[in-house]
Amino acid sequence: QVQLVESGGGLVQPGGSLRLSCAASGFTFSSYAMSWYRQALGKERELVATIGKTGGWTNYADSAKGRFTISRDNSINTVYLQINSLKPEDTAVYYCNVGLRGMDFWGKGTLVTVSS
Repeated sequence: QVQLVESGGGLVQPGGSLRLSCAASGFTFSSYAMSWYRQALGKERELVATIGKTGGWTNYADSAKGRFTISRDNSINTVYLQINSLKPEDTAVYYCNVGLRGMDFWGKGTLVTVSS
């Protein structure tokens, strides 16, 4: 079955950096675009970034442009989200997502807290 397992979240000070990872299994990873979403407390889940199946294209939400970088390694079925210059408003649970067979699949998320 499809499994997405996020990791790499934690408590970080404003201005710091984190790299989130999402390990995927149960499907042909290299055949699908992958996305990162985030959901802050009391807010709707929002799309952060998407990467094509070969990594040849990427798209970012306006709020993510310039500080976020999505990448993938198809040899180990993993997608990454590098976040630099973290701000308190980046505090959220970050989720990995793939759409296949007409359904959305999600991991359980990894919590990023930006606070001094």
